[in-house]
Amino acid sequence: MSYPAPTVGDMLIDCENCAVRGPACGGCVVSVMLGAPPDGVELDDEERRALAVLADAGVVPQLRLVPRDPSPPRRAA
Repeated sequence: MSYPAPTVGDMLIDCENCAVRGPACGGCVVSVMLGAPPDGVELDDEERRALAVLADAGVVPQLRLVPRDPSPPRRAA
């Protein structure tokens, strides 16, 4: 199985600003793997691809992040 190369660099997952925080935390890969850290999680492309493979195989749930702010995604410098 091949995956297209992502167009965005690092991804910041900020649990504090997720619109579905609370009701969806139990089914989110971040909560399952990391326990919803208060400062969020920053994933690089390789980590995102690895989580996608695990989620596609049913090992972990999909990322359920729904940002509250519709601003463009932040990129790490």
